Amino acid sequence: MGDLLLARHGETEWSRAGRHTGGTDLPLTPAGEAQATSLAPLLGGRTFGLVLTSPLVRARRTAELAGLTGAIPEADLREWDYGGYEGITTADIHRTRPGWDLWTDGVPPGRDFPGESPQQVGDRADRVLARLAEALDEGDVMLVAHGHLLRVLTARRLGLPPSAGRLFRLETGTLSRLSLEHGSPVIAEWNTRP
Repeated sequence: MGDLLLARHGETEWSRAGRHTGGTDLPLTPAGEAQATSLAPLLGGRTFGLVLTSPLVRARRTAELAGLTGAIPEADLREWDYGGYEGITTADIHRTRPGWDLWTDGVPPGRDFPGESPQQVGDRADRVLARLAEALDEGDVMLVAHGHLLRVLTARRLGLPPSAGRLFRLETGTLSRLSLEHGSPVIAEWNTRP
């Protein structure tokens, strides 16, 4: 059984500012490109039976700069659809909706984005995990995607509800590894940088 490696894309203008960036397809900043390039040595010497990436440019570019070849875009790896909160910071949301919590409350629909509940994001994560199960039986699998989606996917891999993703802060341009211990999924590395 292989390991499941997770790379969060490098920094974008909105991730640096703390703005919710779901479907808005932003490029990496120069610092984000440097973060993505710095992942390559951490991946050196590994062979992946499957490499999946979000279809959004920030994830695909991160995979490319990290030296990952043969990456297959996977629609279910796109970031949480933040609906009416797309492009807005949590601090700004709290000004009009004190106590709001993404992990339990989800988001309202927006003009350009319908929004998703935590369960809907969890359902997408479950589909990704089902897709890669056979490849994990053969060896390591690599996913390059987004912070909140990868946090939910980690929670689901560990057998937790989607809302437990709140427990796993994930920085831009980092590598994490989920493995097995005595047959049970565990976090083996988190937020690794060179």
